[in-house]
Amino acid sequence: MIYTLACSLSRGWKGGFFGALGSTLSIVPHILAAVFGLAAILHASAVAFQVVKFAGVAYLLYMAWGIIRDSSTFTIQGEKDNRSNGKIVFHGILASVLNPKLSVFFLAFLPQFISASAPNPISQMFGLGFVFMAMTFIVFLAVGFAAATVRDKVISRPNVVRWLKRSFALSFVMLAAKLGTTDR
Repeated sequence: MIYTLACSLSRGWKGGFFGALGSTLSIVPHILAAVFGLAAILHASAVAFQVVKFAGVAYLLYMAWGIIRDSSTFTIQGEKDNRSNGKIVFHGILASVLNPKLSVFFLAFLPQFISASAPNPISQMFGLGFVFMAMTFIVFLAVGFAAATVRDKVISRPNVVRWLKRSFALSFVMLAAKLGTTDR
């Protein structure tokens, strides 16, 4: 959600849309991992879990550093943020795909809603996963739209912009710390 907020504030509703899209699409690999048992490997293998976890920590720290060092993140004039929409989606996917806890969450969460006598449990798990994705996308779009609505008022105040950038960067650092200290 933080990523979608940052995209909305830096690029308006269009940036928020693509940020929400990337964050939502990042759920697909986690659903696939849960359905096909890869999440069970992450849950059972401490080494696999640690590798993915620390890759996620490194990427979150990279995003925090990028926010702090980029002076054009929240500018209006000329849309200096030259990332393509595809890059916005890609970074949104990476931000979440490197979090092994989401795969383990789907492994623990989805099967609870599948009947033991279901004729096709895999299709039901995919269906539930896509319902989760649709709800996530709607919530992220709402957050992105709200941020884009107040964008001009927020970014016209340099002190607010500095505070927001630091807050977003700190949020990514805190998420990295939380991810780095979690066990399976």
